Amino acid sequence: MTQRVDLAAVMDRLAIDELVSRYAVALDDADWGAYRALFTADGRVDYRGPGGVEGPASEVADWLERTLTAFPVRQHLIVNRRVRLPEPDGYPVGTAELRADYVSPMRTESGDDFVSGGRYLFTAARTEEGWLLSGVEVHERWRRGSGVVPAGD
Repeated sequence: MTQRVDLAAVMDRLAIDELVSRYAVALDDADWGAYRALFTADGRVDYRGPGGVEGPASEVADWLERTLTAFPVRQHLIVNRRVRLPEPDGYPVGTAELRADYVSPMRTESGDDFVSGGRYLFTAARTEEGWLLSGVEVHERWRRGSGVVPAGD
């Protein structure tokens, strides 16, 4: 592998890491336009693990906009990020997978705290606009809190 290929892989990893950070910020800031812009045209999201919905990213964004109003304070902490860039024959391709753990503390309108944790599986694709999410799966492992958790609709 050449230094040029190594540098390209490092740049790809940094871009994918930034993409996931922008995902967390868009959720926490309720910036649904920014959230939608993170995905490829055929991007899909699966929030069924924590009791949500699954579908095209734009439709899931509509659901999030309605549902997350119950939690005006929220903070997604996405940690232990592990990026996998397939490199057949030593050359990177235009897809990637990132697994990461999360802790998500939130507060309801009435002041009740709710915290959940689990693992994300992000898939990304290199596009003309740069790296974009092609899929997001959430696998909740635990939750704690006195707040009401909205059900998927």
